[in-house]
Amino acid sequence: MSLDKVEVYMKVYKNSFYANYIKRILDIALSVVGILLLWPIYLVVAVLIRIKLGSPVIFCQERPGRNEKIFKLYKFRSMTDKRDTNGELLPDAVRLTGFGRMLRSSSLDELPELFNILKGDMSVVGPRPLAVQYLSYYNETERHRHDVRPGLTGLAQVSGRTALEWEKRFAYDLEYIENISIAMDIKIFLKTVQKVFLHEDIVEAGCQGNFDDFRRQQQKEEQINVTRNWE
Repeated sequence: MSLDKVEVYMKVYKNSFYANYIKRILDIALSVVGILLLWPIYLVVAVLIRIKLGSPVIFCQERPGRNEKIFKLYKFRSMTDKRDTNGELLPDAVRLTGFGRMLRSSSLDELPELFNILKGDMSVVGPRPLAVQYLSYYNETERHRHDVRPGLTGLAQVSGRTALEWEKRFAYDLEYIENISIAMDIKIFLKTVQKVFLHEDIVEAGCQGNFDDFRRQQQKEEQINVTRNWE
């Protein structure tokens, strides 16, 4: 995908009345309704997490939002704080219990993000917010995924979730920006509900590895190919 084409997508987004006005109003309305309807679930999940995993119940992590502005993402905790004899945290695979896996596979751990949406950090639909450490590894085209608010769900999530390769995920993010509309948002939202209830495309987090590791390996392979071409 060329950078020129992405620039066209950005112009389409910036000139979209729905994207700039209606979408934010819907985000506020949906997040308020969601919080009010789901508060019993919040309470039950919080109590179970406190009993099974400890405190704090809410896990906060910095993520890049629109225009790469850093914000604190809220999620329900899904791992314990088990440490080795030196006081170092054990690997994620050890600290992720069966209960934690259930929270992730059911997407219950994502519910606190409704408060991020209400605050304006996120949108209901948009590219998923990834780790801050990935920022320096995006190419110029991929950076455009941050021209919009990140989403609770997105086109990549309903097209394969974490089973997708990194470059394919970013391609879906840019495709969403190209075609952003209320019809697309409704379609993605309904597909998300379907996948959550049917447990479709559930893959262990990190199955594709970290993006920075992926990009470093990719750059290393490109450098090797260049060296070979010169030999």
